[in-house]
Amino acid sequence: MDIAKKKKASIRSGKKKAGPGYKTKIKMKKAKSDYYDFNLVAVIILIMCFGLIMLYSTSSYMAQINEGDDMFYFKKQAMYSIGCLVLAIIVSYFDYHILAKFPFVIYVAAAFLMVLVKTPLGVTSHGARRWLKLGVQFQPAEIAKIAVIVCLPYMIVHMGKKVRTLKGCMVLAGVGGLLAFAAYLFTDNLSTAIIIFCITAGLIFVAHPDMKIFVIIAAVGITLIVVGVLILNATASVDGSGSFRLRRIMVWLHPEEYADTWGYQTIQALYAIGSGGFFGRGLGNSIQKLGSVPEAQNDMIFSIICEELGIFGGLIVLMLYAYLLYRLFFIAQNAPDLFGSLMVSGIFIHIALQVILNIAVVVNLMPNTGVTLPFISYGGTSILFLMAEMGLALSVARQIKFES
Repeated sequence: MDIAKKKKASIRSGKKKAGPGYKTKIKMKKAKSDYYDFNLVAVIILIMCFGLIMLYSTSSYMAQINEGDDMFYFKKQAMYSIGCLVLAIIVSYFDYHILAKFPFVIYVAAAFLMVLVKTPLGVTSHGARRWLKLGVQFQPAEIAKIAVIVCLPYMIVHMGKKVRTLKGCMVLAGVGGLLAFAAYLFTDNLSTAIIIFCITAGLIFVAHPDMKIFVIIAAVGITLIVVGVLILNATASVDGSGSFRLRRIMVWLHPEEYADTWGYQTIQALYAIGSGGFFGRGLGNSIQKLGSVPEAQNDMIFSIICEELGIFGGLIVLMLYAYLLYRLFFIAQNAPDLFGSLMVSGIFIHIALQVILNIAVVVNLMPNTGVTLPFISYGGTSILFLMAEMGLALSVARQIKFES
């Protein structure tokens, strides 16, 4: 709450004014800064190295069985990580204001690429058609997240005081909501659609001076969700439903009733966390990774971390993410202009959401979503676009000026 108040105070104080006169601030600046956020770079590298260690420990057994090489997943992820880290450093040396020249090009491109998923260029994997193969295989929905993070700050800057009006908020919500709907419609990815819309809502919240309306909306939304869950719990059943999303909700509510079928992954992940205790079984000594937790190197890697390193290891991971978010908050608070500040705020919201959603799923606080754990879960597309966002944050940080 203090973060939101400080953010709103800095916007209202005039340090980062928006409006027609603000256009000069969004132009590319040639002034050099000797500041570079090495703390952010350090925590990113630390999380990535920790992730690689845990990825090898988690995947080595199944990689040996399925691929004939216990380092199969480790080597691929290590190459992705090193390449993407270099990319982030390169991006950090570009002036982020260049994105203000074509924000809607990025927006339209993201939407168009998601439409292509429904064409023969789309690729189906693990029962879902969410990938696109254009030389390389990637998820276009990840580009949509960056599109919202770039496009909405640009719009907020140029809307000025109009962002405080209901019409202004509706326009912003419509732009973000349209991309979220496209992610759901064309890639059938509800979790990504939710993340895109939450980034949109978060950016409107940061830019809007009145907090009361958002508290009311959040209270109404939570109430409707609780009522809906209670109704489903009383009336629906897994066996009678053809919807996999409804099945996930019912498994979330009663995982023990479906331990041998739809709830198998959830139950095994909970066993892994419970068997680890406070200090864990020891690195490499997980039992659940031996095929009990399906695709443990992906969404459920946090359960293996807790089994091998215990609750203590899980807390260390949370502390690393907390410091990463703190560095992003620091950059957003000290950014030279509103455009940069809001972009980094969007990145902050994105990372925080993915961490919260992933861990909440692993400990069964919410239905399975398929959201990865940033910088730790296996996946080339995820780390590529996450590191691109880190590059943008570092680019904003490089233009921070401190008074002597």
